[in-house]
Order: sequence, then structure tokens, then C-alpha cells
Amino acid sequence: MNTYVIMTDNMADLPEDYIREHNLEVLSLSYILDGETYDRDHPLEVGEFYHRMREGSMPTTSQVNPEQAKEAFTACLEQGKDVLYIAFSSGLSGTYNSGKIAAEEIREEGRFPDRKLMVLDSLSASLGEGLLVHKAVQLKEAGKSMEEAAAWVEEHRLNLCHNFTVDDLFHLHRGGRVSKATAILGTMINIKPILHVDNEGHLIAIGKVRGRKKSLSTLVDRMGEQIKGFENPEVFISHGDCIEDARYVEKLVRERFGVESFIINYVGPTIGAHSGPGTIALFFMGNPR
Repeated sequence: MNTYVIMTDNMADLPEDYIREHNLEVLSLSYILDGETYDRDHPLEVGEFYHRMREGSMPTTSQVNPEQAKEAFTACLEQGKDVLYIAFSSGLSGTYNSGKIAAEEIREEGRFPDRKLMVLDSLSASLGEGLLVHKAVQLKEAGKSMEEAAAWVEEHRLNLCHNFTVDDLFHLHRGGRVSKATAILGTMINIKPILHVDNEGHLIAIGKVRGRKKSLSTLVDRMGEQIKGFENPEVFISHGDCIEDARYVEKLVRERFGVESFIINYVGPTIGAHSGPGTIALFFMGNPR
């Protein structure tokens, strides 16, 4: 069996120790904050990123381009490794398309006739993408082939549930998700949106509640409706610099569903630039998405 690597991008928000432990390759989307460009090779401490956002700094982001993807793919192929790239949702970024373009260019060049290169659209974001990568990692480490891991991802990616809420509606307004009037009124009466990622990989608002604690418990309530018939030995939670709220959601999930294994990590800056401080997102396998 050929050796293969699993590649993802930094939008998966997986912890660095997890990436090192499982020998993942990671493409890096960048962002600009206060005139300086940051990425995985030139990072800004995540807490400082959110501090600056709270102080009024507005970051801008960019996707992986085909040249960047091609360079990363080629480096692995030259080492005699096949590549399974699980990309950030095509509904939120052009990164997946850049990966497809790069892969096609490599095939046309014919330099690696004995190597395999697969590019998959996760239709997921943040630790939702991360959980999908984690499932592929488990399959690889159990001895499954790249084709078997890829088939599982494609078959089950629409069972990867994303439930999340944000604390500041104005960040959603700046991203075009809600109107300015909705942001102003919602802030005045303490309305918190409930959102998810739909089957096309788009960010969609699906409800609203009043109050922060209610929004967090609603994420878990929705989980209770969606997980029936699915095993969830691990659940992932990401947060926009609000670890106490993430731990509160973890506590609710433990108490209600008996889950013992969690990965909790920041919503990284490239996604956090759009969701803002105070975001809480809960990820698990279920149906409907």
C-alpha cells in the first residue's frame, strides 16, 4: 500500500499538538490586521488577535491560491507520498477550487504518474472541518487506504453538524449575514442568533434566542435532536476567545449525552475575522445537518 498523507488547511482549527502527533500537512490561509499579514508561518497570538478586534481593528482575509496548493502538493509527491487534501468549505471560500486547479495542473504535467492526489470539499468549517479530518486520520491509522478514507469523508460529510452562535451581531453584519438594522435592534434587546452550515457549505442563520446562556444551551438542545442514531465518542468545540463559555457547553454535553472525549480550541483568526470574539461552535455527527 502506498504511503499517503492527510492534508488540510488552517481553517480546520485543529490544535498544533494534534497536527504534530498525527503528521498532518496544513495549507495556510492568511489575514491582514493593522497593515501586517499573518499566517501559520507568521502567526499572531490568538488572544492578541481577538483583543485587537475588541479594540476595533478589522482584519481582512484571503484564500489559498493555486500556486500555494501546488507547491504543497508537489513537496509531498516528491517524497513518494500520495496526498488526500480535505479542504475548507467551497461554500465559504475558493480554497477548495484552488486545490482542484493545482491538482489538475500536476496531473497534466505528468511528473508523478505513480502517485495519487485527491482533493475533497469538506463542506465544513472550523473544528467541523477538523472533526472530519479527525475521522479520516482515525481511518488511516487503522490501516485503511486513502481511497477508503476519502470515500468515508464524502459519504458522511453531510452528517457533520455545525451549531454555533455569536456574541456580537455587528461582525455578522460586516460579513453580510445580517442587516445593520437587525444588528442594532438585536444588540439592544440582547438577541443572539443560532447558525449552522448547510448542505452546500454555506453559513445560514436558523433561529434566534434572547440571552447568552440561552444561546449556548440551545446549541446543545439542537444536538439532542440531531444525534439520534449516531455514535459520538468525541465532540469538538471551538470558541472566539471565550473559553469559559466553551467549558460550559462541554459540561452540558457531558451531562446530557455522556460524551467523555473533547477537543476544544480557538476559532482561528481567518474565520474569527468574520465571526468575531465570543463565537461558540459545537460539532458532532448527526442528521439532519
